[in-house]
Amino acid sequence: MNIKNKNSTLVMAAFMMFAITSCSDSSNDNPSSNGNANISADDEAYIGKAVGNFTAEEWYVGGEKGTTMNVTQGCYEDETPAVTEMGLTNAFNRGEQFFERNVTEFQAPFNGLGPAYVRKSCLDCHPAYGHGKRVTKYNAEWGNGYLLVVYHPADGANSDDGPYVSEVTGMPQTRAVNPFLPPIEESGIHLDWHTLSTMGEGSEISATHFPDGETYSLIYPELSIDRSAFNTSPTPWETGNGAVAFRLESTIGIIGTGLIDAIPDDAIKAEYQKQATYWKSQGVDVKEKLNPAFWDADKDDWATTAMYVNASSGTEQVNRIKKFTYAMTRGSLQDGAGANAIWNITNVSRSDRPKLYTTDAWAKAMSENADVIAKIKADPTSPYYNDGTDEGIKEAVANLLSPSTNQFDNQWHNFKPEMSDNDFWAFMVWHRGLSIPRARNLQDKDVQRGKEVFMQIGCASCHRPSWNTGDDNVWIPRIIAGANLPLPTYKNQTIWPYTDMLQHRLYMKNGIHGSWCRTTPLWGRGLSMINTGAEDRLHDCRARNEIEAILWHGYTKNSDAYNSALKFYNLPKADRDAVVKFLRAI
Repeated sequence: MNIKNKNSTLVMAAFMMFAITSCSDSSNDNPSSNGNANISADDEAYIGKAVGNFTAEEWYVGGEKGTTMNVTQGCYEDETPAVTEMGLTNAFNRGEQFFERNVTEFQAPFNGLGPAYVRKSCLDCHPAYGHGKRVTKYNAEWGNGYLLVVYHPADGANSDDGPYVSEVTGMPQTRAVNPFLPPIEESGIHLDWHTLSTMGEGSEISATHFPDGETYSLIYPELSIDRSAFNTSPTPWETGNGAVAFRLESTIGIIGTGLIDAIPDDAIKAEYQKQATYWKSQGVDVKEKLNPAFWDADKDDWATTAMYVNASSGTEQVNRIKKFTYAMTRGSLQDGAGANAIWNITNVSRSDRPKLYTTDAWAKAMSENADVIAKIKADPTSPYYNDGTDEGIKEAVANLLSPSTNQFDNQWHNFKPEMSDNDFWAFMVWHRGLSIPRARNLQDKDVQRGKEVFMQIGCASCHRPSWNTGDDNVWIPRIIAGANLPLPTYKNQTIWPYTDMLQHRLYMKNGIHGSWCRTTPLWGRGLSMINTGAEDRLHDCRARNEIEAILWHGYTKNSDAYNSALKFYNLPKADRDAVVKFLRAI
């Protein structure tokens, strides 16, 4: 485990005395380059004080209970003051090991890898706990922050929309343990990066330079996968509408996720209502601006598909608004995001996840593969050996790999959780206990000007600055609640994540699958370089810095953020640089 500057009980005193020292880095003359976070040694005199257009509390972006005062390398890994106060530091540190360590096939307590998997560890694609890094070749090793998306395009070959291909999982696996073959062979995955020459429909933004002549370059990925790379049977091309498309989705930063979980559903509902009211007043069809899967414009209320049912707390079902992942598919941190990924990325089972994260198509293909059967036949100790005959092995493989089989109570399965309930609790203490670093350089006049311009050009319409966590009625899964184990909580904290917790559409070239994408929190991203070694942004890391990320918001006039991107494009250089400094400060 890495050595870290952890929070301690002294942090609470630091909030009162404002005497925490930050590191001093050299200034970066070009704020659009991949430089450092411009952390000022002068912060110490200002922390916790109102400066310019920043309030005193904006220094503590995660509130008193969620902010780490550490802004040096490794700060993304710090626990929150709430973890320290609740005496959960040991559990936090143990849970961290499950994030950082490679999962193996047999070595407890990190055993259970496979039979097919996406990565060996969570850290592989969440470098230093931050946003994923851009890569030029798809390889399921450390540093590749991508998940594959394999789907049937709904409206033509270039459509971003359409259902997942059922023969592979929603997070397609490219690795497998012996003797099996992965659902998709990595050698057949081709990733190319292209430089954009012209912007999309109706955009008045150049693809190469600002009106004052300063140049930039916008790039985007193109992904293809050979048909022969699929080891499932039948192959995806023989199902659905006959067409298959591919997209990349980068992992997101996991800092401050417990604070996001604490935002009340009622507060998010009020944000939906506010935006719906605005669009109605502008004569705009609300269905074009708020995802109909989440907001019923006719009822001015949640759509029936907006809620995620958390039922593993026992017989009682708990409904929470979906708010995690780009597609907002999960409704609580404890039953989504990392809680789901620790199972389906490595295929490590637990008592509330007793089934393999595979597909019946892959199970069938492996049961019919002659090489797989031959390898099992040569190993009588294999759990797939059965009676040692080809037919017996085929039957065992098909049943043991099938996710359709109830693995609690079945002739083929003697299920024992690979991750204990107590270890899962520690993992969730860690996940909900990750802090967010304090703000930096708020006393800088350029940072203050950047905030002013950010607001003026309308960025805050989607990147809403602050929320209050309210009572933080944390949902606790049955396997934790049954043992009366606590999780970190963040009651009545004002936090500054800069997201409206809604989805919007940017319509980028080779965009995100599903078109609608959650507004990404901006907090802490200015420290990406010193923590992860990169500043790649957006859903597929196509933006290498803040400038590129903003300009991609204006790729087409249809983008929900087009007007703000156009205003940014037309700013003088001093104001553009000020906006970047502001983004790096929060």
